[in-house]
Amino acid sequence: MMFDKYLIEAGSVRNTGPAEAPTGFAFEAKLGYYRGLTLSMVEKLDVAIDGNLLPREAVRFDEGRGPLTLDEMETAYDRRWAFGAKATILVEHPGGFPAGEHELSLTEQLRISYLPFPAVNSDTKRVKLAEAADAAA
Repeated sequence: MMFDKYLIEAGSVRNTGPAEAPTGFAFEAKLGYYRGLTLSMVEKLDVAIDGNLLPREAVRFDEGRGPLTLDEMETAYDRRWAFGAKATILVEHPGGFPAGEHELSLTEQLRISYLPFPAVNSDTKRVKLAEAADAAA
């Protein structure tokens, strides 16, 4: 799709949890579709580091109204991911995002009412943790 290269906000990767022992990481992402969708129409969000797919159960999604598991998104009929809006993808990953530069991949599988097949959008970027000064901005 034409929006694939815009899915991951490269400078947004940050660790979550205590600084001395991160429990995961988060990054900002955009929808790869030219219209907004209710969250129940987001069928899959796959996150990978250096080609290694992270467990579905470890991924959470937050469009600004609080994090949801991917299972909870299936019935989030009253919540919407607007086109161009950044959402936070949170991932439980002991130790946080690995030090240095790595490939971060996001694949979105969307159910579009007028398409007889799922729309799949993917983005892979070489990223590293945002600097503390950058993350505070």
